[in-house]
Amino acid sequence: MCYSLRFLVILILLATPRVGLAQRAYSNIGRTPSQEEIQSLGVIVDPLGKNLPAGKGTAKEGAELYAKQCAACHGKTGEGGVADRLVMGSPGNPHRGMYTDQDRHPVGFWAYATTVWDYINRAMPANRGGTLKPDEVYALTAYLLYMNGIIQETDVMDAQSLPKVRMPNRDGFVPAMPAWPPIPKKPSWY
Repeated sequence: MCYSLRFLVILILLATPRVGLAQRAYSNIGRTPSQEEIQSLGVIVDPLGKNLPAGKGTAKEGAELYAKQCAACHGKTGEGGVADRLVMGSPGNPHRGMYTDQDRHPVGFWAYATTVWDYINRAMPANRGGTLKPDEVYALTAYLLYMNGIIQETDVMDAQSLPKVRMPNRDGFVPAMPAWPPIPKKPSWY
């Protein structure tokens, strides 16, 4: 065997990870969550509003709460600060058109208003996610929808009205792709 072929074989053997080292067993990492921890995660709210709790809120109520709980991170009018920009557009004038990565997903970006509610409910405020009461989440959602020009200031958001809100970017999402490659159909003569 020539030297270059020997060198290549040795190089391949050295570059190949050792199976024994890659399969090191780890123990005592993580733990099974308690039933209370699992239940505290809540349920997911779907686009049709399934699992939305009782409660209600308006943009006016949400404005006060936003000033106290959200403005420090998201800016006084939702224009962004240390956290994401939440508002593009203005009351009565929703943003229409493309969103870019620099937009950092303002409220109007999402296809469903229930997604906004669910995220606020689970994750906000950032240092105490999941601590807001349903009325507060409805009020904050209403305020952000109003500030983005999606609803009127007097609209009441609740489990019945929120899923009916038509988001301006509803059709801006690509539906799930079918399996690829497509599964061929059997010919009729088969």
